[in-house]
Amino acid sequence: MTTAEYNQCVDRFSDGVYRFILKNMRDEDKARDVVQDSFEKMWLKVGEISFEKARSYLFTTAYHAMIDAIRKEKYQTPLDDATMNDHGYHDEYLGLKEVLEKALMRLPSDQRSVVLLRDHEGYSYREIGEITGLSETQVKVYIYRARVYLKNYIGRMDVVV
Repeated sequence: MTTAEYNQCVDRFSDGVYRFILKNMRDEDKARDVVQDSFEKMWLKVGEISFEKARSYLFTTAYHAMIDAIRKEKYQTPLDDATMNDHGYHDEYLGLKEVLEKALMRLPSDQRSVVLLRDHEGYSYREIGEITGLSETQVKVYIYRARVYLKNYIGRMDVVV
């Protein structure tokens, strides 16, 4: 891959990778760090990666960096006002987007990732398998289970709206 192709990858894919990581991590600063690390890793291997495989490489690298960051964070439990407010009762109406985001955050990280890659980013089952390291069958099972959970969590649309 040439420097011009690398720059083209940054222009074309950085927003998509960032949105995917942000949807999973829910922290803008950490999502930016993961995206930046992914592009840095791609730059270090720019001679080994073909331009056609750059998108897949970026999403795969970002996915694995995100999993590593989540695992590191797992052992830390910050307690602040925002965390305390999440555990209280809220009587205000949440829009459909907020309800869906709340439901997505309740999914296990593997299921959330595959659903976002499929429904939000538009990847095929095979591509999701390559990115996450799962088999195509596992991807289909995770997506099915996630969708069933989301359907049960959200309930009927007339109840939400």
